[in-house]
Amino acid sequence: MTNYKGVIIVKTNSEFKKDCVLIVDDVKENIDVLNGILIENYTIKAAMNGKIALKIAEKFKPDMILLDVIMPEMDGFEVCRKLKDNPITQNIPVIFVTAKSDEVDEARGLEAGAVDYISKPVNALVVQSRVKTHLALSNQQKELAKQIRKKTSELQSIQNEIIKSLGRASVYRDNETGAHIERVSEYSYMVAKILKVDEEIAQMLKEASRMHDVGKIGIPDGILNKQGKLNADEYEIMKTHTEIGAEILGEHDYYIMKMSSAIASQHHERYDGKGYPKGLKGSEIALCARIVSVCDVFDALTSKRPYKEHWPFEKAIELLEKEKDKQFDGKVVEAFVSNIDQVRHIHDTHQDTF
Repeated sequence: MTNYKGVIIVKTNSEFKKDCVLIVDDVKENIDVLNGILIENYTIKAAMNGKIALKIAEKFKPDMILLDVIMPEMDGFEVCRKLKDNPITQNIPVIFVTAKSDEVDEARGLEAGAVDYISKPVNALVVQSRVKTHLALSNQQKELAKQIRKKTSELQSIQNEIIKSLGRASVYRDNETGAHIERVSEYSYMVAKILKVDEEIAQMLKEASRMHDVGKIGIPDGILNKQGKLNADEYEIMKTHTEIGAEILGEHDYYIMKMSSAIASQHHERYDGKGYPKGLKGSEIALCARIVSVCDVFDALTSKRPYKEHWPFEKAIELLEKEKDKQFDGKVVEAFVSNIDQVRHIHDTHQDTF
């Protein structure tokens, strides 16, 4: 290694992929020593100041960083804190290499996020042992995290299939159609993205919205399929589908199931507190339910049924606008009507069949 000057330095003695170690020190001779100790078993990158080290770490994501403490402009403690504050680099293990080895400094380093200390002048066997040990631990953690992600993904897929199955089951018990569920799902996802909801949560909402009327499974056929207007007693029974839905979905730790239950129980609540079953108001109603409420009503109005004609889009939008901050969350309504071209596309893509 002959030229640092803050630039990336790469050395490898093998064509096979090796763990990468980033060495950060403002003294060239110190980098040379560590490089000589590690070069046989690792790919080495190096930087002579903290600023360049942060850039290298973010771009190349080394498997480990050996970090000097005493450096000009940005010391090792600050570099370590910045590494741990960055989601891209926060899981890279950092070992401080320094002559400052008293207990106070060690505590400060561990507080900043380092996993270990190596004292100068360095001992080759100690460096090799510490690097090997912490890389092994890091790789075990990565593999564990990978397995957890895999299992979580599998569980998520199972939950999604259960939700889809329950959604299909509710269709067979209702005058609504499978296309209605698909449209409400797509509308809900569209609104969530306009409201800048995180993609993962928006995808969950897309699936969970299918559950909004699952409680109708528990409503008697005579009421559920009645062609005419429900009388007062029948309407009270119909309203219980929100609570039945929550009971069917139950209480779970998984976020998508919690969201599904909230939608099923709250999509008939009103923003002004005059809805059912609990008379929730404003932000007391889960955002996912506020979104589905708008999408569900709009689709019900604009869809033809054997017992009614559809409303024109313009008339349905007028109702949404009229009910802003009364029946519906005004911000959700604004998001929905802001992309009416996409609404039309979704409506035309998922057509009812009778």
